[in-house]
Amino acid sequence: MATIASTAPAGAPAKERPASKKVDGRLTSLDAYRGLIMIALASTGFGLASLRNYPQWAWLANQVEHTAWEGCTFWDLIQPAFTFMVGVAMPFAFARRMAQGATTSVLFRHVAWRAFMLVALSNLYSNWGTTKPHLALQLINVLSQIAFGYLLCFFITRMRFSYQATAAAMMLAGHWALFGLYPGPEGAFSREGNIGAVLDLKLLGYNYSGYYTTINFIGNAVTILFGCWAGALLRTEKPRQYKLKTLFGCAAACFVLGLALEPWNPMVKRLWTASFTFFSAGWVILMLAVFYWIIDVKQIKRWTFPLVVVGMNSIFIYSLGQIGIKGWLDRGLKGFTGDFAFLGGAGAIPQQVLVVAVMWYACYWLYQRKIFFKL
Repeated sequence: MATIASTAPAGAPAKERPASKKVDGRLTSLDAYRGLIMIALASTGFGLASLRNYPQWAWLANQVEHTAWEGCTFWDLIQPAFTFMVGVAMPFAFARRMAQGATTSVLFRHVAWRAFMLVALSNLYSNWGTTKPHLALQLINVLSQIAFGYLLCFFITRMRFSYQATAAAMMLAGHWALFGLYPGPEGAFSREGNIGAVLDLKLLGYNYSGYYTTINFIGNAVTILFGCWAGALLRTEKPRQYKLKTLFGCAAACFVLGLALEPWNPMVKRLWTASFTFFSAGWVILMLAVFYWIIDVKQIKRWTFPLVVVGMNSIFIYSLGQIGIKGWLDRGLKGFTGDFAFLGGAGAIPQQVLVVAVMWYACYWLYQRKIFFKL
């Protein structure tokens, strides 16, 4: 299910790292970026949702909860950021394997196996601790969605760039057309009865809670593809200033496209519509550009260590939450903290900080021993 990677962590002495930086080097900015997203996810937004009862802080509480339907909050960007980073890492990982002698067919077998294991792990987590008499196949969890997009992007990135861009456009247009040709009772992007919900009911026998649909993987795959393009750019020998300008320019273009499409294609994360795909891509590309500028261009790295520790074991810390260990830690620590009840509802904030600190230390323990769990 998981393997232990022997890759030296970022910041290791030069003699321990492979000689070819272009092929095998790690991007500290990518590890730190991934770490930030995983810490936010593991901390459940640091309990900031508890501030909804304080009018002056309600806007902040809203940012750590999904939008009810149309719109976009910070919490709606967690999955796009995670999937985008999968794409960024793909050119580096594939180049490293090819440098070690892997052929295209060997790479495909690796990608197919990894996709299968992601779906299997996703379903293990979704059925973990269930009291239902039958296990339920689900394909909407972030790991399943990554699996489909990862496999699809492997094939797309084998083509020349103009064909890749065409494929991305056709995927988004096709997704839009499906919803338009087979509308639900409230229109093309109806919460219930849309084409995605109809297909899930036919194929799986049920619909997901929260109005999510399996065919979200189409827009999700385009997000991964954007990451692949960003990763390919960062691997080039081009000047860092050129890479920065390109990333910032692409982020701006995605913002413009997302907002321009919104009047006709509503920004719905739960359906991963085209407008949401572009708008969220603008944010995740912008975050990558900022991290790359500070860490890899300005070489200001010391502050990144806590993030890198988590970023290099993202599957591990994600799993702690999925199989209930995070909840067990939370309940156990409440016996000592009293859930910081003297702070009222805001006590959830220091409680979640404490929980994630324990989870971080578990990642640090693994980091010290160079144990990195990967699929």
